[in-house]
Amino acid sequence: MYAVVFSGGKQYRVKEGEVLKLEKIPGEVGSAVSFDKVLMFSDGENVKIGQPVLENVSVSGNIVEQGKARKIIVFKYKRRKRYRRKQGHRQQYTAVKIDSINL
Repeated sequence: MYAVVFSGGKQYRVKEGEVLKLEKIPGEVGSAVSFDKVLMFSDGENVKIGQPVLENVSVSGNIVEQGKARKIIVFKYKRRKRYRRKQGHRQQYTAVKIDSINL
């Protein structure tokens, strides 16, 4: 059984018991999270597709971790013009453990 949820401008395929890294959502570690924007649901035999979201389907989980991802380097460069800019970025994320998919 799996579902496709929409969070932070992205779509994620989730299963029960899975740990999912999302864009940062507010909340403390251990608090409950519910995803109401479910785009698709499958129980192995039947597939339900929302237009755009499914009614009466939600995904619930708990926040496991609030953290920052690895650093990436943003380097801008123009040849022969002595133009160089170096910048680092660490994206914040939230790790959520999916407890159940509710109908």
